[in-house]
Amino acid sequence: MNSSKVKSAEAEKPVSQAARVAAILQGMITNNELPPGSNYLEAELGEMLSVSRTPIREAAVILASRGLVEIRPRHGIRVLPLTIADMVEIYDILIELEPLAAFKAAEMAYPEKELRGLDESLTQMESALLQEDRKEWAAADDRFHQGLVSLSGSRRLEEVIAMYSTQVHRVRLLTLYMRPLPHASNENHRALYDAIRNAEPERARDLHHEHRVKAKALLISLLEQNNLSRF
Repeated sequence: MNSSKVKSAEAEKPVSQAARVAAILQGMITNNELPPGSNYLEAELGEMLSVSRTPIREAAVILASRGLVEIRPRHGIRVLPLTIADMVEIYDILIELEPLAAFKAAEMAYPEKELRGLDESLTQMESALLQEDRKEWAAADDRFHQGLVSLSGSRRLEEVIAMYSTQVHRVRLLTLYMRPLPHASNENHRALYDAIRNAEPERARDLHHEHRVKAKALLISLLEQNNLSRF
C-alpha cells in the first residue's frame, strides 16, 4: 500500500517526491509502524516504499527538522523516542499556542457555514463516544483541532502547532485505552465551538486553555502510572 502511494511520485521533482515520502514515513512513525528507538538504513526504507535512497535521504532531513528522527552518518536514520520531560515541554507550548488559535478563530466572526467542518468533527466525536469507539473518537478529535487551528487564519501558527501535535500523536494513541472515556473533552469542545460561532474570543481562548491544561495533566499522569518513561 505504501509503495503504491509513492510510485506515482517517481516522475515528480525531487523536492515534491521527498515531501511525499516524508508524509508517508511521518504517518508510519506517528502510528508506531516505525517504533521509537528503531534504526533504519536508507536502503531499508527505500525498499519498504519502493523508492531510491535519494528521496529517503531528503525526507529524513524534513523529518529531522520536525523532531521525529535523528540522522546518523554511516549509521542510518533513528526514530527518536520521547520522554515525559519532552511531553511536558511540548504541552507547555501547545497550551500557549492553541488557545491563541481559538482566540483568533473566534475573532474572525465566521458565518456558521464556514464552521461546518468543525461542527461535523464534533458530531463524529459524539457519535464515536456513544459507540465507545476510541480510535474513531481520536481521529475526529484530531480533525477538530486541525480545523480549529486552520480557522485562526495564521499559516505560521498552523505550521508550528502541526509540528508539535505530530510529536504528541503517537503518545496519545499509546494512552488511548488507558484513559477514561472522554466525555468532558467532548463537552469542552462543544462549548468551544459555541464560543467561536458566537464570536467570543476571550471565552474561546479560556475554554481551550483549560482543556489543554487538563489534557496535559491526564497524559502525564497516565504515563507515570504505567511506568512509561520513553515511548
